[in-house]
Amino acid sequence: MTSVLGWASVPAPICSMKGFDGMPRIGVNPYRGKTTDYRPARVTVAVLTCVPELTGYFQYRLEVIQLCIGSILANTPAPFDLLIFDNGSCPEFVDYLRGLHDAGRVDYLILSQRNIGKVNALRKIFQFAPGELVAYTDDDNFFLPGWLEAHLEVVDTFPDVGMVTGFYVRHRVADAVTSTLAFAKRPDVAVERGDFVPPEWREEFISNTNRTPESYLKESQGLLDTTISYKGTPAFVSAHHFQFVAPRRIFLEALPDWSDQLMGQMVEMDRAVDRLGYLRLTTREPTLHLMSNLASDKIRKMAAEMNIVVTRSDARRLNALAGKLFGNRLLKPLIRSIHNWTFQLLTRSHQHKI
Repeated sequence: MTSVLGWASVPAPICSMKGFDGMPRIGVNPYRGKTTDYRPARVTVAVLTCVPELTGYFQYRLEVIQLCIGSILANTPAPFDLLIFDNGSCPEFVDYLRGLHDAGRVDYLILSQRNIGKVNALRKIFQFAPGELVAYTDDDNFFLPGWLEAHLEVVDTFPDVGMVTGFYVRHRVADAVTSTLAFAKRPDVAVERGDFVPPEWREEFISNTNRTPESYLKESQGLLDTTISYKGTPAFVSAHHFQFVAPRRIFLEALPDWSDQLMGQMVEMDRAVDRLGYLRLTTREPTLHLMSNLASDKIRKMAAEMNIVVTRSDARRLNALAGKLFGNRLLKPLIRSIHNWTFQLLTRSHQHKI
């Protein structure tokens, strides 16, 4: 009887074919039968990078990312694997990442030839990360000593934790916290509500997120900070997607399969975690500083004290020079003309490519 695959029509094995004198392989793979003593750490620290060029908005990004990665390496004594996913950066920046990997500073380096979008990159990170927990961060956060330990204390104390962030943002308490507030009603949970955000936290958030004091007040109007304490460990209600520690399995369920958006859908991700019944919390004290696309002198000083070496971009000197030139009454019209001409030239070039 002939099978559905048509075995009766298959020719004789190639090794018995007349005139065949080749060898299908040479020797035996030396790894056959061997084992590995490598075991992944419980935590995979994952950094998502994207530097398409080292000019304009990204002109100081190399320094910022060096500070981010340097602070992780300097201030994370607990065992961890470091994973970097690069989302289509320019060759110069990719060379920097390759250097880290070649030097053994990075355990896993994933290079995407193109920008596949943030939410898609997150899914790839969570699919690949070998750890039970993923400590995810955007590439513009500076981590303080004890940051991971503070996150793990919350993860290991509270039940059903979905996300723990290291820098509290007040307006996030208004969204995706239904499951967390339901947990707060338990009799063994202490709850406090009030204004717990010091001015320096607020100013840091405003200056690093392109906000104004007015827009910040509008976003947080009428909101009170909520802290809960369980088994002696306090935490803020709410989390944020720019940085968090999370169980890997939860995000494989919460993240969408694929998206055509380069940015966005992070709030939807937050809501999915909440909808699945998991807690979203923030450490009671900040465990990191925000940097955005330009490191402050404060961060640079801290990095120097931690012996974190970076390729410094002297932003203050350049910005001061630009301010003087633009403030000159005679040079100002010329600078505006050059700017307009350059913008039109770049715009036309882009239109031709399309």
